[in-house]
Amino acid sequence: MDTEKSIDIINSLIEINNDRMEGYETASNETTDADLKSLFDQLKQTSEHCKRELVNEVKQLGGTPFEGTKTTGKLFRVWMDLKAAITNKDHHAILSSCEFGEDVAVDTYQEVIENDSNQITARQLTIIGNQLSLIKSDHEKIRSLRDMANADR
Repeated sequence: MDTEKSIDIINSLIEINNDRMEGYETASNETTDADLKSLFDQLKQTSEHCKRELVNEVKQLGGTPFEGTKTTGKLFRVWMDLKAAITNKDHHAILSSCEFGEDVAVDTYQEVIENDSNQITARQLTIIGNQLSLIKSDHEKIRSLRDMANADR
């Protein structure tokens, strides 16, 4: 196992959680809908929990935990679409944007499990698998609410 590779892999998951936290913080600040604020805060808390675990793993490996976010690419567009949807108060559009962001998070975790499991310890793989389950659960909440918003259109 290459320690630097392990650190890079775990840091990529820290980054995706940083993206989720920033996106849901922005979304929560932009909406006046109490139900959405509550949901966004809950989703942000999932990533805060995941990040804490991942930061501990990077530190145990002697690395420096990633601090930033991806301000370019797919997720940035998702959060900008989300901000526009909130401005228009379109719940379906808001939740569709959130779902796309959740798709990216789930895909990132699944790629690590499928492609990089030989670069991390069994304990780290368990942590990542458990976190994937939490993020998938968040994804399902978003999808369900999006589908209900679509039915209300």
